[in-house]
Amino acid sequence: MIGVEYRDLDTREMMYGVTQELPFPGKLKLRGEIAGSEADQTEQEYLATRLATIATLKQAYYELHVVHQSLEIYQRNRMLLREFEESAKASYAVGRGAQQDVFRAQTEISRVLTRLAALDQQQLSLQAELNRILYRPPGTPLGVPEAPHMTPLRRSMDEFDALVDQSAPLLRAQMMSVERAQKAVRLAHREYYPDFEISAGGMREEPMGKDGYRVMLNVRVPLYYAQRQRFEVRGAVAGREAAFNDLQSTKQELLFRIQDNVAQVRRSEELVTLLESALIPQARLTLSSAQAGYSVAKVDFLTLLNALLTLQDNELELHMEIAAHEQAMARLEEIIGEPP
Repeated sequence: MIGVEYRDLDTREMMYGVTQELPFPGKLKLRGEIAGSEADQTEQEYLATRLATIATLKQAYYELHVVHQSLEIYQRNRMLLREFEESAKASYAVGRGAQQDVFRAQTEISRVLTRLAALDQQQLSLQAELNRILYRPPGTPLGVPEAPHMTPLRRSMDEFDALVDQSAPLLRAQMMSVERAQKAVRLAHREYYPDFEISAGGMREEPMGKDGYRVMLNVRVPLYYAQRQRFEVRGAVAGREAAFNDLQSTKQELLFRIQDNVAQVRRSEELVTLLESALIPQARLTLSSAQAGYSVAKVDFLTLLNALLTLQDNELELHMEIAAHEQAMARLEEIIGEPP
């Protein structure tokens, strides 16, 4: 602070000086370190938010893929059910089938139409959700999502455990919070020591032409400072303990989420392999055999219908499991900040 004073009395005086506050050694450094820790924490929180947004986008995209595939499956099966209905009508007309077979085909067609309507609505909702995440108008058209490929899981649980401490943004943010809280405790203890104020000035008296100088060192000791600082230290210590507890809680939550998503990935891998290598090929053969058998009255309509529905369920499950696999991989990447 710089000050100038001019007095015009019997004698003219001009006074000038500078004043500088000096915190007790170490206080200013700690305040700077606290600000740095807060900046680092904010950066990690930004990275965590960015990764969460990407994961949300991926999960909505894979869900949209499931809806598109489901629409194709149901539309294809609706055409097959129309054929089954006509076959059931023809069999009933010549006395080889029952009228209830016609009703069953019509009922299943109605169910498919209901499901198609629900999927159309779900598709519109997911498209709007994707546009919202991408900051685009809700009605912006989207293309047909590409079929996702099964991304292999390359890391072990031990590697995931190590990566949580090294690169997980959420945990890194909590670490910065603990670091900031520890420095805040040190600063609170340092506040017991007084700050200083040094001032220097000069004076010139006219017309005598005399000059004078002064230098002062002030010690700033607030009233009741000891009691106030005790409360500040207690508050800082409580904040440090809370930050440490949050750190431990966040780490346990992240480890649980990793284990849960790894289990989901492995489960989906096993089911996709089983569906692609056994269940779906077998279901297709069963349906072809049932169609051939029904055409010569060796298989009843219910067997034919069940064969179609079994294949339908298996195909739907395949696409859902592939999407679930990739969604779990996206969540793992969100947690550790790196491809899993």
